[in-house]
Amino acid sequence: MKFPDYMKFGIGFKLGFLLAAFGILATSLTGYYFYSSSRNMLTRAAERDLLTATQVVGRNMKIIIDVIAEDAQLLAALPLASNVFISPDELTAESDKKILADTFAAMLSAHPEYFQIRLISTSQHGLELVRVDRNGKRLTRVQAGGLQKKEHYPYVVGTLRLARGDIYLSDITINHEKGAHSGRDKPTVTVSTPVIARNGKRLGLIVINIDLNGLASLLKSNLPSSYQLYLSNQWGDFLVHPDATQTFGFDRGRRILIQDSFRPVLSLIHGNDMNVVMNVNAGPQKQGGHVAAFVRLPFGDTIEKRFVILGLSQPLDDITRETARLSWETIQIILAFSGLALILSALVSRVVTGPLNAMVRAINRFSRDHVISTLPLARNDELGLLSRSFNDMQTEIMAHLSKLNESQIALDHLARHDFLTGLPNRRMFFDRLEHAIANSRRSGKQLAVLFVDLDRFKEINDTLGHAVGDSVLIAVAKLLKAAVREVDTVARLGGDEFVILLDMIGDPKHVMAIAQKLHDRFQRAIQIDGHELLVHASMGVGIFPRDGKDADELMQNADQAMYSSKKDGRNTFSFHVMGSEGPT
Repeated sequence: MKFPDYMKFGIGFKLGFLLAAFGILATSLTGYYFYSSSRNMLTRAAERDLLTATQVVGRNMKIIIDVIAEDAQLLAALPLASNVFISPDELTAESDKKILADTFAAMLSAHPEYFQIRLISTSQHGLELVRVDRNGKRLTRVQAGGLQKKEHYPYVVGTLRLARGDIYLSDITINHEKGAHSGRDKPTVTVSTPVIARNGKRLGLIVINIDLNGLASLLKSNLPSSYQLYLSNQWGDFLVHPDATQTFGFDRGRRILIQDSFRPVLSLIHGNDMNVVMNVNAGPQKQGGHVAAFVRLPFGDTIEKRFVILGLSQPLDDITRETARLSWETIQIILAFSGLALILSALVSRVVTGPLNAMVRAINRFSRDHVISTLPLARNDELGLLSRSFNDMQTEIMAHLSKLNESQIALDHLARHDFLTGLPNRRMFFDRLEHAIANSRRSGKQLAVLFVDLDRFKEINDTLGHAVGDSVLIAVAKLLKAAVREVDTVARLGGDEFVILLDMIGDPKHVMAIAQKLHDRFQRAIQIDGHELLVHASMGVGIFPRDGKDADELMQNADQAMYSSKKDGRNTFSFHVMGSEGPT
């Protein structure tokens, strides 16, 4: 009997063959483990990144709603809004309405996401007095014959229960109000605030209708194109969905719920969690799944405890695309190590085991702690190539996370600081003022608000240009900060208006000295781009608790004192005097 040639080899060949086979198997399994771990690590990192992005989008949504609320408060605070109700005759009333309508139109032009702005009266069954609609590409003021009575609408009833400056935020619905022009049958949310006379009488309300699709476009503007945006109400009805046919099902007589598509979101609706992240597997007809993150966001009055569910999703294929390159490199490495295992299996076992284990530990540590471990990057073999590839992947992921954190920090800073001067903005100033008032009530010490308005600043812009005007505002900001203590707050409210919070003052004479010091400094010329400018300011001072029991009243009285300085000829300062018709 003739035996095959391979049977003639001794035990050494068989043992070598066995060790080589074991080396090939071990190398293949290690490569698969690396690929699988890398894929899982990328998925987990993407889940964290997606949740961070969703939270940032939620914060952006709150900022946008706050800006809309500030626009409504601004319109309600305009003297014209009150004058419409108390005009002495019909001709004057109509003139006031036209000016107010022009103001509404200007705001609609500046905000494409606004559908409609209205002034509604508390009398005449909630009759609309001034109304400007977006009508295609045009803005249309609705005349008297088209004005409607709105007293039965929830946003009218809800708004008229509020105090001055409070905001009513309606549920997100389809607008079925007649004559709404571009807003008719479109998803919308209503922001409104009461118009209250100085004697406390409720005269009416300002109403701004927002285009939900426009709001969604703003939220998606800075997101990657592969991200999909979702929004639902507190019951789970889809309000924003990549497929528009899935939205506002309740308006068509059927419910399309987010918890049916994303089951874990149910814990957000029940209030058990504030955010969830999930890996959604695709159906049998689809090519891949996707990762989704959802957060629960307060929406509207905190007493009613209303909320919305905001979410983002990203295709899993986009997340794991990098692993396709890694898989090919892994296959190359497996083939290379298999060849070496066939020749020197014992040596390959000793050389490969240590570095591979180090890389596995590095993978696990990076996945768990986001720490980049030391890898053999200087090697010129396959292990070095694998290490560099993994190191590049780690560096790219860390850079992506760093950019997200930087974006979040930048958004937080922009939300609380003035872009031009770097000073705290109105929102941050009122936060500090409220905190200072609370401390003052506890300590018994006084504080002061100094309202500063530049005189004839418009002339500088008109004659020298806005660039010089901006330089003047920056110089004035530095001047104000240099004149007060480190503990005091200097903020820019907007335009040429500044305000100073003088905290924990022992004697009101100290405020007088600071006001005089500022007045003296405004008498000196400022050098701006080769121009020697004499910039004066009118200032008004309010002292807590003498001139106001809360932040709004204190700011209002300081503002009145500043206008008293304007009336007295400008370039001076005034203190608010209690009990008089106006400040002196």
